[in-house]
Amino acid sequence: MTTPDRNAPTLSDGVVDWLTNGTRDERFIDNIFAQMCNRIQQAGIPLKRSTLHILINHPQWLGARFMWSDGMRDAQIALVDYDVRERPEYIGSAANEMQDGATEVRENLERDPSLGRKHALYDEMREKGLTDYVAWPLYHTLGKRHFITFATDRPGGFDDVHIKALKNVLPVLALVSEIRIKNRLARTLLETYVGAHAGELILAGATRRGTGTTVRAAIMICDLRDFTKISDNWPRDDVIDLLNDYFDAMSEPIARHGGEILKFIGDGLLAIFPLSKPDACINLLHAVTEARQAMAGLNERNNGSGRAPLNYGIGVHVGDVMYGNIGSSSRLDFTVIGPAVNMASRLEALTKQIGRNVVLSRDFAELVQPKFELERVGKYEVRGFSDPIELFALPS
Repeated sequence: MTTPDRNAPTLSDGVVDWLTNGTRDERFIDNIFAQMCNRIQQAGIPLKRSTLHILINHPQWLGARFMWSDGMRDAQIALVDYDVRERPEYIGSAANEMQDGATEVRENLERDPSLGRKHALYDEMREKGLTDYVAWPLYHTLGKRHFITFATDRPGGFDDVHIKALKNVLPVLALVSEIRIKNRLARTLLETYVGAHAGELILAGATRRGTGTTVRAAIMICDLRDFTKISDNWPRDDVIDLLNDYFDAMSEPIARHGGEILKFIGDGLLAIFPLSKPDACINLLHAVTEARQAMAGLNERNNGSGRAPLNYGIGVHVGDVMYGNIGSSSRLDFTVIGPAVNMASRLEALTKQIGRNVVLSRDFAELVQPKFELERVGKYEVRGFSDPIELFALPS
């Protein structure tokens, strides 16, 4: 009796060689995945459809699915939210089985459907003429499991030679995909915690303490009123939900109009709109206008549930700031500092005294008038600055 030669050539050897040596300059796993599927086809394996499913560390998304089918040059990307595990599209699916620890899911799509697995995905594949479907885990380091699927329309499905060739691809794809996915996760985490622009700079090597650049920018500082009272009297989970809703109302317009949120400070936030963009100041006011509308909507919803309305203050100034790394030798913050930031902070504090929820400095107002109608509210002493500052407000 002869034992099978585990090192015997397979149809996918060329694909494995390409994954090992030909993908070094490719940054994105979706491009590698699509090219891999086309190369698998070219190698003589009757692949018709394939999906790659990965878990990602993202505040909004559980994972991502890359889908390729016959004739596609690029993979389709779909993001998957955290609630998917409660929906029919997940329950009973191959993803469900993989999450529960399966090492293979194989479904003969030619047999009587009543004898097979019951899930809408298998019915859809039968309708498209597919005959065989297989899913395997893709193992990354430290116990991380993603998974990949392959399907064919070949009568009789994949044969043993095809299955062996596809399995031969998995270990190398796992290595290649882990590098790209971790690069993407690092970028996502940096974007989530320090912002897109700061994240790019950090990834590019701007990590030395004290390094930075001078940037002329419009600065916006926002703070929630009476938060101490709220946090003392509300249940913890309600306080967290309130903060998240408040930050959504403020943050989404900022991002939509090209601003960058540098940090959340308790119940406040600091954002900048670099003046390298010609309409930066106009964009900031558009963001503030939309944020006010969002806060009005949030307060209306809170009123319906018996909660008191949320009050807030926004201070806006423009000037030069130092943008870079500040902190201890082992813990850095990528932020902005300078007199212009201090001024924006003082103006935010003055919103209580003035009775307006948005206060703008004269320097900023001169850059947006007459495109925006502003109200002059007078000159006020600003702590830390020698001369009174003329202030403006958005109409109520």
